[in-house]
Amino acid sequence: MEELKNYGHQHPLLMLNDEQLIGNGNGVVNCSRCGEKVSAPCFSCAECCGFYLHKTCAETPLELNHPFHRHHPLVLLQNPPSTSDTRCVCDFCDETCDKFIYHCSCGLDFHIKCALFTFNISERNLEELEHVALEDPSFSSKNDGGNLGKCFVCWEPLAIYTYFSFDCGFNLRKKCAELPPKMGHVCHRKHPLLLQFNSERLSCKICQVTPDRGLVYGCSPCKLAIHIDCASPLQFIEDKRHRVAYICGTCSIMVHKKCISLPRIIHHVFHYHRVFHTYFIDKEYSESLNCMWCHEVVDTEHGSYFCADCNVIFHVNCALKENLWYYIVSQENEDNKSLDVPVNSITKHGDKCCDGCLLLISAKFYHCLRCDFFLHKSCAELPKIELILDHHCAGKPFSGLKPFILTSDCMFQCDQWRYLSNGFSYKCRCGYQMCVRCVILQFEVKIAGHKHPLLFYYDYKEQCNGCGTDINKAYRCKDCNFGLCFYCVQRPTRVRHNCNDDPLKLTYHKINDYVKYYYCDICEEKKDPKYWFYHCETCDTSAHVDCVLGEYPLIKLRNTYNEGDHPHPLTFAKKFPYYPKCVECGEPCEDLSLEFAEPGCNYIAHWKCRK
Repeated sequence: MEELKNYGHQHPLLMLNDEQLIGNGNGVVNCSRCGEKVSAPCFSCAECCGFYLHKTCAETPLELNHPFHRHHPLVLLQNPPSTSDTRCVCDFCDETCDKFIYHCSCGLDFHIKCALFTFNISERNLEELEHVALEDPSFSSKNDGGNLGKCFVCWEPLAIYTYFSFDCGFNLRKKCAELPPKMGHVCHRKHPLLLQFNSERLSCKICQVTPDRGLVYGCSPCKLAIHIDCASPLQFIEDKRHRVAYICGTCSIMVHKKCISLPRIIHHVFHYHRVFHTYFIDKEYSESLNCMWCHEVVDTEHGSYFCADCNVIFHVNCALKENLWYYIVSQENEDNKSLDVPVNSITKHGDKCCDGCLLLISAKFYHCLRCDFFLHKSCAELPKIELILDHHCAGKPFSGLKPFILTSDCMFQCDQWRYLSNGFSYKCRCGYQMCVRCVILQFEVKIAGHKHPLLFYYDYKEQCNGCGTDINKAYRCKDCNFGLCFYCVQRPTRVRHNCNDDPLKLTYHKINDYVKYYYCDICEEKKDPKYWFYHCETCDTSAHVDCVLGEYPLIKLRNTYNEGDHPHPLTFAKKFPYYPKCVECGEPCEDLSLEFAEPGCNYIAHWKCRK
């Protein structure tokens, strides 16, 4: 008998042959290291204490430099690392580790036989292959699910592959027994991919699935991993258990089968133009474009939806996130005609109000020489038909783009902002109506007084910095903790009010420290200086936003109202400083009123009292 002193046992060990193993009278015994049944040649304790070792287990090195794990050595431990809440599982065969294991500081654990088996795969030392016949999966009794029905290298089911089945219990696809140790791949040309354990649990670069066990082709410096089947050099990967992918032989683009059928052109609610699906974007944009939905940088190595006219881009998954937010365009040509407005001239003026959006005019605009009708140049060029995505007609399923018709000369309530208005609107056939300010509002806005643009977020739950109300959707600054509700974004920056001779300016900060400026000059109540208010620096006038705008901020005075039952056309008016009595209720007309001030008819009534 050969005597051996070995790691892990206090007594000398003796080598036994078949006769000596049978002659010791202990019957079937298990290896004290790997737990498997012992067969000769093996070692037993010279003191007969019941300690047995396979010859291969006895000769295992205390440290194993494994080619599939080049960063750290695997250290032989007598017991698995102590853990209080999880069991130790082998990262190759997925079975529990109870006895001696090879362990790495990065968290990998292997049975001895698993570490040695994979080592032999890496070194091409599988002499057993010469004596093992290939199994036919259609007749194999071992192909019954679980680990027995899978290849222990790629962890794919064996139902459609020929494979080797070893006495040690491992199954190995013929293809996986012949894998190259490294390869180049079109999806990662920077470095070669090495066959290795997926120690960092990285998801597959191609199919996005995280391999649980087995081997992958990976690049450790770039933290990249690819399934063995996904790394196939074939242009078409046929395994239905992975996502099917196609590769372009000219430009090396790799595309999932499902992504081949992505819509080429869509209209998205976040952008007025059509956006096109593309795989290539000019280098000048590659480091500067953020997704319009999530506002994160778009990786130009992948496909995206892009508007080249506006440099607007979406991640594919963000653009197609929900059917509510986009519509597939089937025709590339669309009408986008402008409104033909009978106007006479273009000029500049500081005290007029646009009949389209009802904001004060401070830039170029059109006006009619015959009447008091004014339009911003942008409002005069509004399209007659606007396609709007985020609208569902009541009682009807969502069917994509809805044509809204530009209308004027009518009183309506904006269904988006909830205010009454007599300006321009866009109206759906179902009756849903929006003011032009809501329709043209972009998903990225610049607010005077804040240095960064504000981006629209659908899931922002904070308080509005403009008015203090709780909000769940907001225009938010990506760089600062600053967000505004929909209403504050729409606030006019300059307004006129009877309390002041000059226009009032929307103000975002304290004017000074005098206590008197903490009071509203209209209602004479306190105002919170941390929220927005209107102020005139010339006259030292300050007022609450709601006190200045009132209940009807989108009504242009002196415009005609023809929808009532009065025999004469009425006009909108606010009587200041005297307040005539309403002919309907007898109370003073202090707010919005309708009047007909002609000889023989001095009709005036509250807007709420109209018939």
